[in-house]
Amino acid sequence: MRKRFSSVCSSSSAEEDGAGLYDGLPLSAADPPGEQEHPCAALLCCHRVQDSLLSSNSSFTGYRGILNWIIILLVLTHAHLFLENFIQHGFLIDVKKVLEHLIEDNWPSVKLIVAANMFAVTALLVERSQEKGMLSPTNAHRLHLANLSALLLFPAALIVHERTISTGGAFFCLWFSTALGMKLYSYQETNRWYRRAPLTDAERDCDVSVARKSPNEQLTFQDLYYFLLAPTLCYQRDFPCTPKVCINKLLHRLLEMAIVIQIMVGIVQQWIEPIFQRSENSFSSMDVTMRVELLVGLVAPTHFLWLLLFFLTHSYLNFCAELMRFGDRHFYGDWWNATTLVTFWKNWNIPFQKWCHRHVYTRLVENNVTPSRAELLVFLMSAALFEYMIALPLHSCRLWIFLVMLFELVVAVLLANYFQGNYGNGLVWLCLLLGPLLAVITYFHDHYVSFRHHSHQSSSSPLTSDHRLPSAVFVQPR
Repeated sequence: MRKRFSSVCSSSSAEEDGAGLYDGLPLSAADPPGEQEHPCAALLCCHRVQDSLLSSNSSFTGYRGILNWIIILLVLTHAHLFLENFIQHGFLIDVKKVLEHLIEDNWPSVKLIVAANMFAVTALLVERSQEKGMLSPTNAHRLHLANLSALLLFPAALIVHERTISTGGAFFCLWFSTALGMKLYSYQETNRWYRRAPLTDAERDCDVSVARKSPNEQLTFQDLYYFLLAPTLCYQRDFPCTPKVCINKLLHRLLEMAIVIQIMVGIVQQWIEPIFQRSENSFSSMDVTMRVELLVGLVAPTHFLWLLLFFLTHSYLNFCAELMRFGDRHFYGDWWNATTLVTFWKNWNIPFQKWCHRHVYTRLVENNVTPSRAELLVFLMSAALFEYMIALPLHSCRLWIFLVMLFELVVAVLLANYFQGNYGNGLVWLCLLLGPLLAVITYFHDHYVSFRHHSHQSSSSPLTSDHRLPSAVFVQPR
């Protein structure tokens, strides 16, 4: 009998199927005939081999309760910070000043955006001339490169030499011209691919949701401007389209954008600006203790601002896609589940990654560059572009963003084998909290400090009347 009980216990200990606490033990089918079952056999063996739920060897994944607890704790903690901020500084949110800034100071950037249409029209005329045989492929390519160079250099030169343009307007103008340049490069490159050989019927019928264009509908103003307004950077002559526009979705996205923008303005004016006001010196001239204190105080609001900016981008791109019946709405992957930084970089901005893979990475590989080196060059180009689009409107280039992204690349290479799964995802979030976002906010901090010093000098000198705000969301210090 004791031998039979030990066999029952050992067979029970080998089971790891997560049985309930009060589930009865299975009866042994190998018992000798005629031997009676002990009346308490199901109660004698209550242990089996199993891991603790929170151990690394456990396959348990039901952490929803812990996630809810963390969310509630974060809400209560930051509610205390908001209350303390309100008691100390009062109510600082002033949307009226933001609207006044947008109306009064951004006309130069609006003129630049309107003037950018001539570059788009030039690209279309060059393509038409090449299609008709009036231009050779070499001359057309040279004209395209000259057109793109003028498009990218003219706004940059104007931002550097024309100080009357506001910082917010400079940002918008530079980002718009860069996106337009990428679109027009894809436009001429893709049309060159189309001219190599026509698509077969099987290739054109690969997607039934694609709205087919007749030859007369290609290389037209309607086709070009649909691409320029569509939420994509990669051109093709036939885009997948949805059957109709849903008005309810458009209104829903508009409401989302209005609410998110208001929250972002509130975070900047009520949370970030008071931290900036306590600083008298630029970040580069602070000692180590002051730098750490400033960065620690800016981690939470900067990260919340970035998350809201991501959601604002999500709403805006889906609004444009719904308005234009654009079918491909895969604008990002599940970057929040990324276990490596490389996975995060590939998923957080799908349109940009598609453009880089299509027009940079593929061309480098075609020119006998190894895939690993091509990926490195694409990453360096992305880091340099990010630094350029942040530093130029602020008239300050310290390479902080570029260097931080290079440091993240080193971390991704050296620690990829040590941080995997949940640990890798934790490392990704840590890099998001302490990575390029803080480098970006240090640029804005130094710009704010220099603006405040300039404002103090201007108030003491009646000959100076330049009282521009450092950005579209900052208000003048009280």
